[in-house]
Amino acid sequence: MSDASLAARSAALDLLRDVLRKSIPFDDAFDAHPELRGLDPRDRGFVRLLTATVLRRLGQIDALIQGSLAKPGLPKATVHDILRLGAAQLVFLGTPAHAAVDTAVELAAAKGAEPYKGLINAVLRRIGREGAELAAQQDAGRLNTPDWLWLAWRQAYGIGRTRGIVEAHLHEAPLDITVKADPAAWADRLEARLLPTGTLRRAAGGNLTELPGFAEGAWWVQDLAASLPAKLFGDLAGKRVYDLCAAPGGKTAQLVAQGAQVTAVDRSAKRLERVRENLARLNLSAEVLATDAATWTPDQPADAVLLDAPCSATGAIRRHPDILRVKTPEDIGKLAKAQSRLLAHAVDLVKPGGTLVYCTCSIQPEEGEAQIDRILARDKRVERLPITPVDLGGGHAGDGNLAELINERGEVRSLPGMLGDLGGIDGFFVARLRRLHD
Repeated sequence: MSDASLAARSAALDLLRDVLRKSIPFDDAFDAHPELRGLDPRDRGFVRLLTATVLRRLGQIDALIQGSLAKPGLPKATVHDILRLGAAQLVFLGTPAHAAVDTAVELAAAKGAEPYKGLINAVLRRIGREGAELAAQQDAGRLNTPDWLWLAWRQAYGIGRTRGIVEAHLHEAPLDITVKADPAAWADRLEARLLPTGTLRRAAGGNLTELPGFAEGAWWVQDLAASLPAKLFGDLAGKRVYDLCAAPGGKTAQLVAQGAQVTAVDRSAKRLERVRENLARLNLSAEVLATDAATWTPDQPADAVLLDAPCSATGAIRRHPDILRVKTPEDIGKLAKAQSRLLAHAVDLVKPGGTLVYCTCSIQPEEGEAQIDRILARDKRVERLPITPVDLGGGHAGDGNLAELINERGEVRSLPGMLGDLGGIDGFFVARLRRLHD
């Protein structure tokens, strides 16, 4: 095995440890890894793909490993993770058996697991022979989903919708792009599909910076679902808008591009640097303010407020499979309390007659529908302003039934598995409220 190949697999092993043992989000662990910057782009891409595949297919992989052991019980953590990396290559990435097995054995030697080389060799050779056939017989969606999430989704959405959610998580999400103007023309230039909302969609992968329009700031990456909240305000030309919890800034860019005077607020100064960088590349301008949106009190209320509240991100598992491994039921309760505080304060920031849009990239009802029920029950200054398919940008070229995304209450409730004919969508909740006159 080459030094670069060993370094790539060693880095993947470190990332698995960080996510599975320390509950560090994958992107944070990846960005902080000291050796990844020394790898060439192809090897870095392999590290990301390999680690993400293990996280996405962890339940299946562990079942295959368990079934291939001569004795019950799993080996120590490092050996287990080496087996996971090897099994992912053999069963899901199409790596030749000799390469996957040999590199796993060498990795064990490099990581101080020399006594387990024979075990690793035997288990992976068996998986290489039988793994693909066994994996085809597994209940993949269920195996890869933690029990607490499966039960929560089944209760909220029923078994059919839950099946759609977990099956969608098996596949990497496509690349979605929001353009500042003229999406039809940019669809041709970017060889992308124009979706009914105006989002452009390409297959995942490739070097974004080399695509037409990136250098001149014509577009930014933003999932279809994440692009919907900013569309719900109507004409924003010249209006004052507060974008709360704004990082990483995709919605900020949308609001500015729609002609609004935007103040982007986020408590993380580090994350706001990314907002500033994105706005600079896009040649867009907004006031950027590092402060806690739950207590921030500006000089005057705004015409519109967008609150993209911090959440569990369970709607974004297609893009971030580590969410399956790092989130817990306790996180949902803590986040719901924070969301409630933010939403209550956001009402105070909207002038009478103005619009408040609340959204999360979660598919947990506690972080969506329940928040709106609570604010409507306790604050009579606001009312629900139902959302329609036309509000979501209907009228662009393309097909797909946008009405599928809207629940009976007039809120957006997108779920992975919806809009399958278009390539799917992330899970998202969006509600629109009107501030009544006092």
